[in-house]
Amino acid sequence: MARPYPVHEAKAKLSEILRRVKRGRSVSISERGREIAQVVPVARATDLAARLAELERDGLIRRGRGSVKAIAPLARRRGALARFLETRG
Repeated sequence: MARPYPVHEAKAKLSEILRRVKRGRSVSISERGREIAQVVPVARATDLAARLAELERDGLIRRGRGSVKAIAPLARRRGALARFLETRG
């Protein structure tokens, strides 16, 4: 782990600390040479069902009333997605 940020430096470099945490790193903050806090990434659900439940709880999505089987594919021919992506460079 990297050296701890002193409090005065942590206040000045909060954006940098948050970028590190977003990348999955933990950051320690010290005062007078002693570690007093640790900023860690929030644990996120890893499986799809748990992630969907989390998004629904946060109000970011709503569950549909139909079944997933009712969703028809948009592309009728095999390889349509690959052809589309090729046109996008």
